[in-house]
Amino acid sequence: MKRSKLLSLLLVGALSASLVACGSASGSTSGDTANSASTETTDSASTETTDSASSETTDSTGGENSKKPLVWFNRQPSNSSTGELDMTALNFNENTYYVGFDANQGAELQGQMVLDYIKANAATIDRNGDGVIGYILAIGDIGHNDSIARTRGVRSALGTGVDASGVIDASPVGTNADGSATVVQDATLDIDGKTYTIRELASQEMKNSAGATWDAATAGNAIGTWSASFGDDIDVVVSNNDGMGMSMFNAWAKDNKVPTFGYDANSDAVAAIAEGYGGTISQHADVQAYLTLRVLRNALDGVDVNTGIGTADAAGNVLEEGVDYRYSAEERSYYALNIAVTADNYQDFMDSTKVYAKVANQLDASTSPAKKVWLNIYNASDNFLSSTYQPLLQNYDDLMNLTVDYIGGDGQTESNITNRLGNPGEYDAFAINMVKTDNATSYTSLLQQ
Repeated sequence: MKRSKLLSLLLVGALSASLVACGSASGSTSGDTANSASTETTDSASTETTDSASSETTDSTGGENSKKPLVWFNRQPSNSSTGELDMTALNFNENTYYVGFDANQGAELQGQMVLDYIKANAATIDRNGDGVIGYILAIGDIGHNDSIARTRGVRSALGTGVDASGVIDASPVGTNADGSATVVQDATLDIDGKTYTIRELASQEMKNSAGATWDAATAGNAIGTWSASFGDDIDVVVSNNDGMGMSMFNAWAKDNKVPTFGYDANSDAVAAIAEGYGGTISQHADVQAYLTLRVLRNALDGVDVNTGIGTADAAGNVLEEGVDYRYSAEERSYYALNIAVTADNYQDFMDSTKVYAKVANQLDASTSPAKKVWLNIYNASDNFLSSTYQPLLQNYDDLMNLTVDYIGGDGQTESNITNRLGNPGEYDAFAINMVKTDNATSYTSLLQQ
Protein backbone atom coordinates (compact mmCIF):
# COMPACT_ATOMS: atom_id res chain seq x y z
CA MET A 1 0.00 0.00 0.00
CA LYS A 2 1.27 3.46 -0.90
CA ARG A 3 2.33 5.62 2.03
CA SER A 4 -0.21 8.35 1.08
CA LYS A 5 -3.07 5.87 0.97
CA LEU A 6 -2.08 4.31 4.31
CA LEU A 7 -1.97 7.74 5.94
CA SER A 8 -5.38 8.63 4.46
CA LEU A 9 -6.93 5.43 5.80
CA LEU A 10 -5.44 5.99 9.26
CA LEU A 11 -6.74 9.57 9.30
CA VAL A 12 -10.22 8.48 8.24
CA GLY A 13 -10.26 5.83 10.92
CA ALA A 14 -9.26 8.35 13.56
CA LEU A 15 -11.86 10.83 12.34
CA SER A 16 -14.61 8.21 12.32
CA ALA A 17 -13.80 7.24 15.91
CA SER A 18 -13.88 10.88 16.92
CA LEU A 19 -17.27 11.44 15.29
CA VAL A 20 -18.76 8.41 17.00
CA ALA A 21 -17.47 9.64 20.36
CA CYS A 22 -19.04 13.06 19.75
CA GLY A 23 -22.30 11.64 18.45
CA SER A 24 -21.88 13.54 15.15
CA ALA A 25 -23.53 12.77 11.83
CA SER A 26 -23.17 13.94 8.28
CA GLY A 27 -24.33 17.54 7.97
CA SER A 28 -26.98 18.50 5.45
CA THR A 29 -26.79 21.34 3.00
CA SER A 30 -29.46 23.89 2.25
CA GLY A 31 -31.22 24.20 -1.08
CA ASP A 32 -29.04 27.19 -1.89
CA THR A 33 -25.84 25.19 -1.60
CA ALA A 34 -26.89 21.66 -2.38
CA ASN A 35 -25.80 21.63 -5.99
CA SER A 36 -22.68 23.71 -5.63
CA ALA A 37 -22.12 26.58 -3.26
CA SER A 38 -19.45 28.62 -4.97
CA THR A 39 -18.29 30.02 -1.65
CA GLU A 40 -17.25 26.62 -0.31
CA THR A 41 -13.63 25.51 -0.38
CA THR A 42 -13.27 22.81 -2.99
CA ASP A 43 -10.97 19.86 -2.75
CA SER A 44 -8.84 18.59 -5.59
CA ALA A 45 -9.68 15.08 -6.71
CA SER A 46 -6.13 13.95 -6.03
CA THR A 47 -5.10 10.42 -5.26
CA GLU A 48 -5.17 11.05 -1.53
CA THR A 49 -8.62 12.65 -1.43
CA THR A 50 -9.99 9.93 -3.66
CA ASP A 51 -8.59 7.20 -1.44
CA SER A 52 -9.99 8.76 1.72
CA ALA A 53 -13.34 9.59 0.14
CA SER A 54 -13.71 6.05 -1.14
CA SER A 55 -12.98 4.61 2.28
CA GLU A 56 -15.89 6.63 3.69
CA THR A 57 -18.46 5.27 1.28
CA THR A 58 -21.07 2.84 2.47
CA ASP A 59 -21.00 -0.31 0.35
CA SER A 60 -24.47 -1.21 -0.80
CA THR A 61 -25.80 -4.68 -0.27
CA GLY A 62 -26.58 -6.83 -3.26
CA GLY A 63 -24.80 -8.68 -6.02
CA GLU A 64 -22.17 -7.69 -8.54
CA ASN A 65 -24.30 -4.96 -10.11
CA SER A 66 -24.24 -3.00 -6.87
CA LYS A 67 -20.46 -2.77 -7.12
CA LYS A 68 -20.31 -1.47 -10.67
CA PRO A 69 -19.33 2.18 -11.37
CA LEU A 70 -22.26 4.60 -11.20
CA VAL A 71 -22.44 8.28 -12.15
CA TRP A 72 -25.42 10.48 -11.44
CA PHE A 73 -25.43 13.40 -13.87
CA ASN A 74 -27.39 16.59 -14.59
CA ARG A 75 -29.77 16.00 -11.66
CA GLN A 76 -28.03 15.63 -8.34
CA PRO A 77 -29.60 13.19 -5.86
CA SER A 78 -31.28 15.49 -3.35
CA ASN A 79 -34.49 16.39 -1.56
CA SER A 80 -36.53 18.44 -4.04
CA SER A 81 -38.11 20.45 -1.21
CA THR A 82 -35.07 21.30 0.89
CA GLY A 83 -32.17 20.73 -1.50
CA GLU A 84 -30.44 18.45 1.03
CA LEU A 85 -28.11 16.09 -0.78
CA ASP A 86 -28.93 12.39 -0.79
CA MET A 87 -25.60 11.16 0.52
CA THR A 88 -26.79 7.55 0.52
CA ALA A 89 -27.16 7.72 -3.26
CA LEU A 90 -23.89 9.61 -3.66
CA ASN A 91 -22.14 6.94 -1.59
CA PHE A 92 -23.89 3.99 -3.23
CA ASN A 93 -20.51 2.34 -3.71
CA GLU A 94 -16.88 3.42 -3.83
CA ASN A 95 -17.14 4.20 -7.55
CA THR A 96 -20.21 6.45 -7.34
CA TYR A 97 -19.99 10.17 -8.21
CA TYR A 98 -22.12 13.04 -9.43
CA VAL A 99 -21.29 15.17 -12.48
CA GLY A 100 -22.99 18.48 -13.08
CA PHE A 101 -22.06 22.12 -13.08
CA ASP A 102 -21.62 24.84 -10.47
CA ALA A 103 -25.24 25.98 -10.28
CA ASN A 104 -24.72 28.95 -7.99
CA GLN A 105 -21.74 30.28 -9.90
CA GLY A 106 -23.74 30.00 -13.13
CA ALA A 107 -26.80 31.60 -11.56
CA GLU A 108 -24.73 34.55 -10.40
CA LEU A 109 -23.31 34.91 -13.92
CA GLN A 110 -26.77 34.93 -15.47
CA GLY A 111 -28.05 37.53 -13.02
CA GLN A 112 -25.00 39.73 -13.58
CA MET A 113 -25.35 39.37 -17.36
CA VAL A 114 -28.94 40.65 -17.21
CA LEU A 115 -27.98 43.49 -14.86
CA ASP A 116 -25.06 44.58 -17.04
CA TYR A 117 -27.30 44.67 -20.09
CA ILE A 118 -29.90 46.79 -18.30
CA LYS A 119 -27.25 49.23 -17.10
CA ALA A 120 -25.85 49.59 -20.61
CA ASN A 121 -29.23 49.92 -22.36
CA ALA A 122 -31.74 51.22 -19.81
CA ALA A 123 -32.91 54.19 -21.86
CA THR A 124 -33.70 52.09 -24.93
CA ILE A 125 -35.17 49.00 -23.26
CA ASP A 126 -37.64 51.00 -21.13
CA ARG A 127 -40.10 50.66 -23.98
CA ASN A 128 -42.87 52.88 -22.67
CA GLY A 129 -40.56 55.33 -20.91
CA ASP A 130 -42.33 55.00 -17.57
CA GLY A 131 -39.11 54.53 -15.58
CA VAL A 132 -40.07 50.96 -14.66
CA ILE A 133 -38.01 48.19 -16.24
CA GLY A 134 -40.29 45.19 -16.08
CA TYR A 135 -39.10 41.65 -16.63
CA ILE A 136 -40.85 38.31 -16.82
CA LEU A 137 -39.25 35.05 -15.66
CA ALA A 138 -39.78 31.51 -16.95
CA ILE A 139 -39.09 29.01 -14.14
CA GLY A 140 -38.17 25.48 -15.19
CA ASP A 141 -38.99 23.28 -12.19
CA ILE A 142 -39.76 24.65 -8.74
CA GLY A 143 -38.34 21.46 -7.16
CA HIS A 144 -35.06 21.41 -9.10
CA ASN A 145 -31.96 22.85 -7.44
CA ASP A 146 -30.61 24.30 -10.69
CA SER A 147 -33.88 26.06 -11.43
CA ILE A 148 -34.05 27.39 -7.88
CA ALA A 149 -30.48 28.69 -8.09
CA ARG A 150 -31.12 30.48 -11.39
CA THR A 151 -34.26 32.17 -10.11
CA ARG A 152 -32.40 33.31 -7.03
CA GLY A 153 -29.42 34.44 -9.09
CA VAL A 154 -31.55 36.76 -11.23
CA ARG A 155 -33.49 38.16 -8.30
CA SER A 156 -30.33 38.67 -6.28
CA ALA A 157 -28.52 40.56 -9.04
CA LEU A 158 -31.53 42.74 -9.86
CA GLY A 159 -32.37 43.41 -6.23
CA THR A 160 -35.87 41.98 -6.51
CA GLY A 161 -35.29 39.02 -4.19
CA VAL A 162 -36.98 38.69 -0.82
CA ASP A 163 -35.47 36.81 2.09
CA ALA A 164 -37.17 33.57 3.06
CA SER A 165 -35.53 31.75 5.98
CA GLY A 166 -32.09 33.03 5.13
CA VAL A 167 -32.22 32.51 1.35
CA ILE A 168 -33.87 34.34 -1.51
CA ASP A 169 -37.43 33.19 -2.14
CA ALA A 170 -37.54 31.25 -5.43
CA SER A 171 -41.34 30.89 -5.56
CA PRO A 172 -43.20 31.89 -8.73
CA VAL A 173 -44.90 35.26 -8.34
CA GLY A 174 -47.77 34.65 -10.74
CA THR A 175 -48.49 38.21 -11.87
CA ASN A 176 -47.27 41.38 -10.20
CA ALA A 177 -48.42 44.34 -12.26
CA ASP A 178 -48.39 46.85 -9.41
CA GLY A 179 -45.36 45.56 -7.51
CA SER A 180 -47.36 44.47 -4.46
CA ALA A 181 -46.33 40.78 -4.48
CA THR A 182 -44.69 39.41 -1.34
CA VAL A 183 -42.31 36.84 -2.85
CA VAL A 184 -40.48 39.59 -4.76
CA GLN A 185 -39.95 43.30 -4.27
CA ASP A 186 -39.38 46.34 -6.44
CA ALA A 187 -35.77 47.46 -6.67
CA THR A 188 -34.24 50.74 -7.77
CA LEU A 189 -31.29 51.29 -10.05
CA ASP A 190 -29.54 54.62 -10.74
CA ILE A 191 -28.29 54.86 -14.32
CA ASP A 192 -26.86 58.02 -15.89
CA GLY A 193 -28.53 60.26 -13.33
CA LYS A 194 -31.96 58.64 -13.61
CA THR A 195 -33.54 56.28 -11.10
CA TYR A 196 -35.33 53.26 -12.55
CA THR A 197 -37.61 50.80 -10.80
CA ILE A 198 -36.87 47.13 -11.52
CA ARG A 199 -39.97 44.93 -11.25
CA GLU A 200 -40.67 41.24 -11.80
CA LEU A 201 -43.97 41.50 -13.60
CA ALA A 202 -44.68 37.78 -13.81
CA SER A 203 -43.15 34.35 -13.32
CA GLN A 204 -44.40 30.78 -13.35
CA GLU A 205 -43.21 27.19 -13.47
CA MET A 206 -43.32 25.93 -17.05
CA LYS A 207 -45.03 22.57 -16.48
CA ASN A 208 -47.32 21.09 -19.11
CA SER A 209 -50.61 19.29 -18.51
CA ALA A 210 -48.87 15.91 -18.54
CA GLY A 211 -46.52 17.00 -15.75
CA ALA A 212 -43.31 17.58 -17.72
CA THR A 213 -41.33 20.58 -16.46
CA TRP A 214 -38.95 22.96 -18.27
CA ASP A 215 -41.55 22.84 -21.04
CA ALA A 216 -40.78 25.11 -23.99
CA ALA A 217 -44.29 25.00 -25.44
CA THR A 218 -45.76 26.10 -22.12
CA ALA A 219 -43.33 29.03 -22.06
CA GLY A 220 -44.38 30.02 -25.58
CA ASN A 221 -48.01 30.04 -24.49
CA ALA A 222 -47.18 31.98 -21.33
CA ILE A 223 -45.48 34.82 -23.19
CA GLY A 224 -48.60 35.15 -25.32
CA THR A 225 -50.72 35.57 -22.20
CA TRP A 226 -48.25 37.91 -20.49
CA SER A 227 -47.75 40.12 -23.53
CA ALA A 228 -51.53 40.48 -23.88
CA SER A 229 -51.74 41.55 -20.23
CA PHE A 230 -48.62 43.71 -19.88
CA GLY A 231 -47.85 44.87 -23.41
CA ASP A 232 -45.10 47.52 -23.46
CA ASP A 233 -44.49 47.08 -19.72
CA ILE A 234 -42.36 44.01 -20.57
CA ASP A 235 -38.82 45.24 -21.18
CA VAL A 236 -36.77 42.09 -20.53
CA VAL A 237 -37.45 38.35 -20.77
CA VAL A 238 -35.47 35.96 -18.56
CA SER A 239 -35.60 32.17 -18.60
CA ASN A 240 -34.11 29.38 -16.50
CA ASN A 241 -32.98 27.72 -19.75
CA ASP A 242 -32.63 28.34 -23.48
CA GLY A 243 -35.37 25.91 -24.48
CA MET A 244 -38.02 28.06 -22.80
CA GLY A 245 -36.16 31.26 -23.61
CA MET A 246 -36.07 30.56 -27.35
CA SER A 247 -39.74 29.60 -27.33
CA MET A 248 -40.62 33.00 -25.87
CA PHE A 249 -38.13 34.78 -28.14
CA ASN A 250 -39.55 33.25 -31.30
CA ALA A 251 -43.17 33.62 -30.20
CA TRP A 252 -42.99 37.29 -29.23
CA ALA A 253 -39.76 38.86 -27.95
CA LYS A 254 -37.83 38.82 -31.25
CA ASP A 255 -40.49 40.71 -33.20
CA ASN A 256 -40.92 43.20 -30.37
CA LYS A 257 -37.15 43.66 -29.92
CA VAL A 258 -37.24 42.64 -26.27
CA PRO A 259 -33.89 41.21 -25.06
CA THR A 260 -34.20 37.61 -23.87
CA PHE A 261 -31.76 35.82 -21.60
CA GLY A 262 -31.49 32.07 -21.21
CA TYR A 263 -29.16 29.38 -19.93
CA ASP A 264 -27.36 26.40 -21.55
CA ALA A 265 -25.78 27.98 -24.66
CA ASN A 266 -27.78 25.75 -27.01
CA SER A 267 -26.72 26.25 -30.62
CA ASP A 268 -29.98 27.93 -31.67
CA ALA A 269 -29.85 30.35 -28.74
CA VAL A 270 -26.22 31.26 -29.41
CA ALA A 271 -27.02 31.89 -33.08
CA ALA A 272 -30.03 34.01 -32.06
CA ILE A 273 -27.76 36.49 -30.24
CA ALA A 274 -27.09 37.96 -33.68
CA GLU A 275 -30.87 38.56 -33.94
CA GLY A 276 -31.38 40.19 -30.55
CA TYR A 277 -31.32 37.31 -28.06
CA GLY A 278 -29.64 39.01 -25.09
CA GLY A 279 -27.35 36.23 -23.93
CA THR A 280 -27.02 32.81 -22.37
CA ILE A 281 -24.76 30.84 -20.03
CA SER A 282 -22.57 27.98 -21.16
CA GLN A 283 -22.50 25.38 -18.42
CA HIS A 284 -19.51 23.83 -20.17
CA ALA A 285 -21.53 20.87 -21.41
CA ASP A 286 -18.42 19.65 -23.21
CA VAL A 287 -16.67 19.32 -19.85
CA GLN A 288 -19.72 17.75 -18.18
CA ALA A 289 -20.18 15.11 -20.88
CA TYR A 290 -16.48 14.27 -20.75
CA LEU A 291 -16.51 13.94 -16.95
CA THR A 292 -19.68 11.79 -17.02
CA LEU A 293 -17.94 9.11 -19.07
CA ARG A 294 -14.40 9.72 -17.84
CA VAL A 295 -15.23 8.93 -14.21
CA LEU A 296 -16.76 5.63 -15.33
CA ARG A 297 -13.80 4.87 -17.61
CA ASN A 298 -11.32 5.42 -14.80
CA ALA A 299 -13.22 3.13 -12.45
CA LEU A 300 -13.46 0.44 -15.13
CA ASP A 301 -9.72 0.69 -15.75
CA GLY A 302 -8.91 0.59 -12.04
CA VAL A 303 -6.92 3.82 -12.17
CA ASP A 304 -7.09 6.91 -9.98
CA VAL A 305 -10.33 8.82 -10.54
CA ASN A 306 -8.37 11.99 -11.30
CA THR A 307 -6.72 10.45 -14.38
CA GLY A 308 -7.42 12.54 -17.46
CA ILE A 309 -9.17 15.09 -15.26
CA GLY A 310 -6.78 16.91 -12.93
CA THR A 311 -3.75 14.89 -14.00
CA ALA A 312 -2.90 14.09 -17.61
CA ASP A 313 -3.51 10.59 -18.92
CA ALA A 314 -1.19 8.79 -21.35
CA ALA A 315 -2.99 10.40 -24.30
CA GLY A 316 -2.52 13.91 -22.91
CA ASN A 317 -6.10 14.57 -21.83
CA VAL A 318 -6.29 16.93 -18.83
CA LEU A 319 -8.59 19.64 -17.48
CA GLU A 320 -7.66 22.65 -15.37
CA GLU A 321 -9.23 22.71 -11.93
CA GLY A 322 -10.61 26.12 -11.04
CA VAL A 323 -10.95 27.02 -14.73
CA ASP A 324 -12.80 24.10 -16.29
CA TYR A 325 -14.23 22.41 -13.21
CA ARG A 326 -14.11 22.07 -9.46
CA TYR A 327 -14.33 18.93 -7.33
CA SER A 328 -15.97 18.50 -3.92
CA ALA A 329 -14.72 15.40 -2.13
CA GLU A 330 -17.36 15.82 0.60
CA GLU A 331 -20.16 15.74 -1.97
CA ARG A 332 -18.37 13.25 -4.27
CA SER A 333 -19.25 15.65 -7.06
CA TYR A 334 -17.57 17.19 -10.09
CA TYR A 335 -18.87 20.59 -11.16
CA ALA A 336 -18.11 22.19 -14.52
CA LEU A 337 -17.67 25.97 -14.35
CA ASN A 338 -19.87 28.33 -16.38
CA ILE A 339 -19.14 31.03 -18.96
CA ALA A 340 -21.36 33.97 -19.97
CA VAL A 341 -22.13 34.07 -23.70
CA THR A 342 -23.06 37.50 -25.05
CA ALA A 343 -22.75 39.55 -28.21
CA ASP A 344 -19.08 39.99 -27.38
CA ASN A 345 -18.09 36.31 -27.61
CA TYR A 346 -21.00 34.27 -28.99
CA GLN A 347 -19.19 33.28 -32.17
CA ASP A 348 -16.85 31.13 -30.08
CA PHE A 349 -19.83 29.02 -28.95
CA MET A 350 -21.66 28.40 -32.21
CA ASP A 351 -21.06 24.62 -32.17
CA SER A 352 -22.33 23.30 -28.84
CA THR A 353 -21.53 19.67 -29.70
CA LYS A 354 -17.81 20.09 -30.33
CA VAL A 355 -15.58 18.13 -27.95
CA TYR A 356 -13.35 20.17 -25.69
CA ALA A 357 -9.88 20.47 -27.22
CA LYS A 358 -8.13 19.79 -23.91
CA VAL A 359 -9.67 16.31 -23.68
CA ALA A 360 -10.16 15.28 -27.31
CA ASN A 361 -7.51 12.55 -27.53
CA GLN A 362 -8.30 8.86 -28.19
CA LEU A 363 -7.59 6.40 -25.39
CA ASP A 364 -5.50 3.32 -26.08
CA ALA A 365 -7.75 0.26 -26.36
CA SER A 366 -5.02 -1.96 -24.91
CA THR A 367 -5.21 -0.17 -21.54
CA SER A 368 -8.83 1.02 -21.84
CA PRO A 369 -10.61 -1.90 -23.53
CA ALA A 370 -14.20 -1.75 -24.78
CA LYS A 371 -16.85 -1.69 -22.04
CA LYS A 372 -20.63 -1.38 -22.10
CA VAL A 373 -22.51 1.46 -20.34
CA TRP A 374 -26.22 1.97 -19.66
CA LEU A 375 -27.07 5.69 -19.77
CA ASN A 376 -30.42 7.42 -19.68
CA ILE A 377 -31.65 10.92 -20.55
CA TYR A 378 -34.60 11.81 -18.32
CA ASN A 379 -36.51 13.48 -21.18
CA ALA A 380 -35.77 12.68 -24.81
CA SER A 381 -37.50 15.95 -25.75
CA ASP A 382 -35.37 18.17 -23.52
CA ASN A 383 -33.62 20.59 -25.86
CA PHE A 384 -30.33 20.89 -23.98
CA LEU A 385 -29.93 17.21 -23.19
CA SER A 386 -31.00 15.91 -26.59
CA SER A 387 -29.35 18.50 -28.85
CA THR A 388 -26.22 19.30 -26.85
CA TYR A 389 -25.43 16.84 -24.04
CA GLN A 390 -26.18 13.53 -25.76
CA PRO A 391 -24.33 14.41 -29.00
CA LEU A 392 -21.31 15.33 -26.85
CA LEU A 393 -21.56 12.03 -25.00
CA GLN A 394 -21.71 10.21 -28.31
CA ASN A 395 -18.55 11.99 -29.44
CA TYR A 396 -16.71 11.14 -26.25
CA ASP A 397 -17.84 7.50 -25.97
CA ASP A 398 -15.81 6.61 -29.06
CA LEU A 399 -12.73 8.40 -27.72
CA MET A 400 -13.02 6.38 -24.50
CA ASN A 401 -13.78 3.01 -26.13
CA LEU A 402 -17.19 2.80 -24.47
CA THR A 403 -20.26 1.25 -26.03
CA VAL A 404 -23.18 3.20 -24.60
CA ASP A 405 -26.87 2.33 -24.75
CA TYR A 406 -28.75 5.65 -24.66
CA ILE A 407 -32.22 5.43 -23.11
CA GLY A 408 -34.61 8.38 -23.59
CA GLY A 409 -37.34 9.00 -21.00
CA ASP A 410 -40.62 10.90 -21.25
CA GLY A 411 -39.70 13.55 -18.67
CA GLN A 412 -42.65 12.58 -16.47
CA THR A 413 -42.19 9.18 -14.81
CA GLU A 414 -39.18 7.26 -13.55
CA SER A 415 -40.85 3.96 -14.49
CA ASN A 416 -40.67 4.92 -18.15
CA ILE A 417 -36.90 4.63 -17.70
CA THR A 418 -36.44 2.08 -14.94
CA ASN A 419 -38.62 -0.45 -16.80
CA ARG A 420 -35.80 -0.56 -19.34
CA LEU A 421 -33.16 -1.39 -16.74
CA GLY A 422 -34.27 -4.97 -16.37
CA ASN A 423 -30.93 -6.46 -17.39
CA PRO A 424 -28.20 -4.60 -15.44
CA GLY A 425 -25.95 -7.64 -15.60
CA GLU A 426 -25.32 -6.92 -19.30
CA TYR A 427 -23.56 -3.65 -18.45
CA ASP A 428 -20.24 -2.72 -16.92
CA ALA A 429 -21.28 0.71 -15.63
CA PHE A 430 -24.25 3.05 -15.33
CA ALA A 431 -24.91 6.78 -15.86
CA ILE A 432 -28.25 8.00 -14.53
CA ASN A 433 -30.23 11.19 -15.17
CA MET A 434 -33.33 11.09 -12.96
CA VAL A 435 -36.71 12.66 -13.68
CA LYS A 436 -36.91 13.83 -10.06
CA THR A 437 -33.92 14.35 -7.80
CA ASP A 438 -35.65 12.44 -4.96
CA ASN A 439 -35.87 9.17 -6.85
CA ALA A 440 -32.38 7.68 -6.65
CA THR A 441 -33.66 4.53 -4.94
CA SER A 442 -35.80 3.74 -7.99
CA TYR A 443 -32.52 2.96 -9.72
CA THR A 444 -30.26 1.71 -6.95
CA SER A 445 -32.87 -0.84 -5.85
CA LEU A 446 -32.59 -2.44 -9.30
CA LEU A 447 -28.81 -2.63 -8.96
CA GLN A 448 -29.08 -4.31 -5.55
CA GLN A 449 -31.21 -7.22 -6.71
